Amino acid sequence: MEYLSVRQTAETWGISGRRIQRLCVEGRIPGETKMGSYWAVPADAEKPKDKRVKSGKYMNLNCAKF
Repeated sequence: MEYLSVRQTAETWGISGRRIQRLCVEGRIPGETKMGSYWAVPADAEKPKDKRVKSGKYMNLNCAKF
């Protein structure tokens, strides 16, 4: 299996290297592995969907309504 570095993955997906690292820590990239102090991302991995809130409207469905 061929792996890419965080920097190579960031350039391919068009997002920052820090964001790639965060996705690896959260386990959102299937097949990622840590080699020493570096993350390795499979070359055929797909970019995960962005789950961050961009609208400014937070929806907490688990919250009891008063």
